[in-house]
Amino acid sequence: QVQLVESGGGSVQAGGSLRLSCAASGFSFGSYDMNWVRRAPGKEFEWVSGITNTGSETFYAGTVKGRFTISRDNGKNTVYLQMNNLKTEDTAIYYCRSGSIHAGFRGYVPQGQGTQVTVFS
Repeated sequence: QVQLVESGGGSVQAGGSLRLSCAASGFSFGSYDMNWVRRAPGKEFEWVSGITNTGSETFYAGTVKGRFTISRDNGKNTVYLQMNNLKTEDTAIYYCRSGSIHAGFRGYVPQGQGTQVTVFS
């Protein structure tokens, strides 16, 4: 059974930092690309960042490029998102998601509970 457990969210002032973690189990983690996506209040899901299964390539949405860094530890079945210089518009629930960075959100149901990130000015 696939399990994704996100953690590390919190409430932080604009300009601050947070590091999110996603612990995965129930599948061959090292064989899958991984992603972070988010959903802000009243908005649709938004893809944030992705990393290939080996960690050799990373990808970012334009809204977070230069501020966020995705990484993974295949030995720990965990993917991370280091978020620096946070902005109020980064406020959202963050989820990790396995699979292609090109996957859309039609029918998407998060497999974890997500972690809330709130950025205040």
